[in-house]
Amino acid sequence: MIDAKLVMFRSNGERRDFPLNSDLTCVGRKNDCDIRIPVTEVSRRHAEFRINDEEVSVKDLGSSNGTYVNNKRVKQSALSAGDHVVIGPVVFTLQIDGEPTELRPVKTKLKRHDSTGIQPEQDPLPGEAAIDDELDPISALEALASSADQTAIDPFDDDDL
Repeated sequence: MIDAKLVMFRSNGERRDFPLNSDLTCVGRKNDCDIRIPVTEVSRRHAEFRINDEEVSVKDLGSSNGTYVNNKRVKQSALSAGDHVVIGPVVFTLQIDGEPTELRPVKTKLKRHDSTGIQPEQDPLPGEAAIDDELDPISALEALASSADQTAIDPFDDDDL
């Protein structure tokens, strides 16, 4: 099996890795997702990453705001090392078997349309999108990245909430 991981960067440039440890990894807002992004821009079950043989692919699961690969909205797409996948406010870069060796933060500008069909003049960058929920998705992803077993941890199972 190939060694695939999703890499994201915080606004301060700090890198976080999320290994794709199984054949299927679900990303979404629900507690049972493998990678949880708790913001309203992310659907409950937003997208899934699949590893088949030596290929990684992403499939949008009917999300409202879409899944983007290299700034293009996709329903399903095969991925290559270095591809950028945008889910809600988070930009992931796919690293496969250590490639690409050098990764940098990515600023991606998506062309989104509001319900009128008119494209706003100033779209926010995915990393700068407004967060409506009380929980910070970056903190949640950091907790998940530091966990040894990402499927067994709920980063929001906290008595303070």
